[in-house]
Amino acid sequence: MTPNGDVVAQLRAAGCVFAEDEARLLTAAAAQTGADLADLVAQRVCGTPLEYLLGWTEFRGIRVAVTPGVFVPRQRTAFLVDKAAELARVMPAHAVVVDMCCGSGALGLALATTSAAEGRPIELSASDIEPAAVECARRNLTPIGAHVYEGDLFEPLPHALCGRIDILLANTPYVPSEMISRMPPEARDHEPRTALDGGPDGLDIFRRVAAAARTWLAPGGHLLVESSQAQAWPAITVLTTHGFAGRIAESDEHYATVVIGTKPNT
Repeated sequence: MTPNGDVVAQLRAAGCVFAEDEARLLTAAAAQTGADLADLVAQRVCGTPLEYLLGWTEFRGIRVAVTPGVFVPRQRTAFLVDKAAELARVMPAHAVVVDMCCGSGALGLALATTSAAEGRPIELSASDIEPAAVECARRNLTPIGAHVYEGDLFEPLPHALCGRIDILLANTPYVPSEMISRMPPEARDHEPRTALDGGPDGLDIFRRVAAAARTWLAPGGHLLVESSQAQAWPAITVLTTHGFAGRIAESDEHYATVVIGTKPNT
């Protein structure tokens, strides 16, 4: 669908770097849903995230439903899923996976899709503290048989998972509190602060996850989190304190840093 030149001009004037692509997507969304194109464009110009207007985003080749008030998965986080998929390949079939701080459930959905395509289906659960995120994640994950729980970190998970989790995807918020005001308005003004604010050094939520994870992980299980480069070594120290073997993985392609903690087999 060829985008309207006036729409492209409005988006470009508002600072949208990929104005033509966005115009094409908004035009298609209006045609498919019956929404008013002018209204969609006006909202986008005012800073509403494109994903909220479309109702979806593409993550690792999968269309993931995203609704207002839910953290929008970043493309760099595909690297975390890549590393989790590598670990899943050397585990027994039906590995137990939890997507914590799941937002839309994009990470769990992507890993489950990859693993199923490789003939190694996983047992997936997810959790988030935000009701809007839980509702959105259920839209994405219930069709593949996953359960989504509402609550703070491990608190809502069924006790039957304790000591059985092979892979814990914990996309914890890691933006230092004082840096929130410097984030792009799309994130700062529209996404829940609980999905962004990691405390003074960005590692507060990660510390809470690491402190409890050893109890919940199976022997040899893995905890994966995304971080900034500057936070990676402090995060390794946290993992070591709690008895994990830690390592750092980096991707120049994705501009991403992932910290991985492994629970001893004994």
